[in-house]
Formats: sequence, C-alpha cells, structure tokens
Amino acid sequence: MDETLNDILYNPVVGKVVFLALGIGIIWFIIRLIQRNLFSKIKQNDNRYRARKFSHFLGYVLTIILITIVFSDKLGGVTVAFGVAGAGIAFALQEVIASFAGWLAIMFGGFYKTGDRVQLGGIRGDVMDIGVLRTTLMETGQWVDGDLYNGRIVLIANSFVFKEPVFNYSGDFPFLWDEVKIPVQYGSDYDKAKQILLKAGLAIAGGLSDESHERWMELQRKYRLEDAQTDPMVSIIANDNWVEFTLRYVVDYKRRRATKTDMFTFILKEVDATNGEVKFASATFQLVEPSDLNVHIRNRDFPQQN
Repeated sequence: MDETLNDILYNPVVGKVVFLALGIGIIWFIIRLIQRNLFSKIKQNDNRYRARKFSHFLGYVLTIILITIVFSDKLGGVTVAFGVAGAGIAFALQEVIASFAGWLAIMFGGFYKTGDRVQLGGIRGDVMDIGVLRTTLMETGQWVDGDLYNGRIVLIANSFVFKEPVFNYSGDFPFLWDEVKIPVQYGSDYDKAKQILLKAGLAIAGGLSDESHERWMELQRKYRLEDAQTDPMVSIIANDNWVEFTLRYVVDYKRRRATKTDMFTFILKEVDATNGEVKFASATFQLVEPSDLNVHIRNRDFPQQN
C-alpha cells in the first residue's frame, strides 16, 4: 500500500498534473481579481465589455501555453502527427477559424461595438453581444415596418465581416439623413407649402442640426469628407401629376420612424390650417374617348330593293 502511494506521489505525470492545476487556478484567479478590482472602475460600458472579453481570451491563451510547456517533453514524438492532423482540422474548421479572425477584427478594428445598430449579412438589428465566433443581434424590421424590434434574436458568424459589407448606423456619426415627400396640387401656394415643410423640419428635427454638424466636423478631421448640410432643407420637382416637395433632415438613428410620424402630423395640421391654399395631390387618370365608328352591314341573301 505504501509503495503504491509512493509510486503515485513520485510519479512525474501526477506532479505535472498537480502543477498544471495550480497554474491554471492561479491564472484565472489573477484574471478574476483584475476584472473585479480594475475593470469595474472603467466607466464606459463598451470599454468595460471589451476589457472583460479580452481578459477571457488572454486566460485561454495562457492556459494553452501552460499546458504546452508542462507536457512539452511528451509531445515531441507526435509532432509530425499533430502537424498532419492540424492541417486537416484547419481545413474542416475553416469557418470557425474565419469567425475567430473576424472576432479579432471586430474587437480591434472598430467595425462595430455592443449597442450599435448594424446590418450584417442582410440582417439589421442592434448588437447585443460579440462572441468569439458569433455576433448576437436583436433584429429590427422584416415583417415589422420601420426600424422597430420584431423580437427575434439572431446569431451571425463573425466571418461575415470579411465576406459582405458591414453597415453601421451608429458608428462615428450616430445620425441619419431622412426625407419626407409631399405631393402638392398645381395651383397651390408653393411658397407657403415650402414654408410649412421648413417649419416642420425646424420644429421637429432642428435641435439636432448643431450637434450633428459638430460630429460631422469630427469626421472631416478624421476622414476625407466634404462639408454636409445638417439643417433641414426643402427641394422641389414638378412631374405630370403634381409638384413634389421633399424635406430632408437629420434624425437620430433610433428615432427615425417616430420622427417621421411627428413630421407628418405637423405638416397635416399646417396644411389643413391654410383653408385650401395648399392642397395635397393624388394620382389622376384621363380616359381618352374613342372616335366614332361607322359600321355598314350588307345582306347578301336578299336583293336590294329600289
């Protein structure tokens, strides 16, 4: 019994396993300690989230390195086998590897962060979580009109950042340009119609003009961009049926539908208050009357009478 116990205690493999367990415990204890005492002091949620994700990734890497160091003498004889197997595994798991590379690109390349509204692989929604292999979105749109949640949670592989365009609605510039189109009858007071739309734009979205212009100037200092008008503006075109007025304005990316509702409500009330000076137009169709047709019928069975 004593000899068996001594063999177990002095077995090199047992010693390495114990050392490995202690090493892994120390690594994760230090990481938890840093997360609790250091990361908790980070004020911004995005930075704190990234720090936690990176610390977990670092813990996994250190654990793998420790395992490799402890059992390095046991791995020498199977190096070639591991090389061949690794090539096969890399081919079989190429999507997983691409997703992991996509995660690194997302975390350190600034594609998007948690809380951003993005479109990935044709799916639009708000980023809930960025995992090592997948990004989790709360989906918007689809059978729900506008930019409203539909309740579906979508998991998208991180490898999509290398395959398709990434649309970020709230990155460096958390505003969008939107438009309201109003058809007005010919003969209406066009100047008053333009004033109504400008008044609606200033009343509903005018408060974002200065803030959005400051953010746009920051983009100009960072990228090569031309100056853009963030104040509400109205453009006019005439077609066969009506005069079309277009109100262009800046809106918060999360309030696009609500802002458009307020715009139309304001405009409808103002147009009604003009007592017919400004009238909405609708599509009209004109039916062209056909020309008269003269039909002559001749009866071949009976002779004509004089």
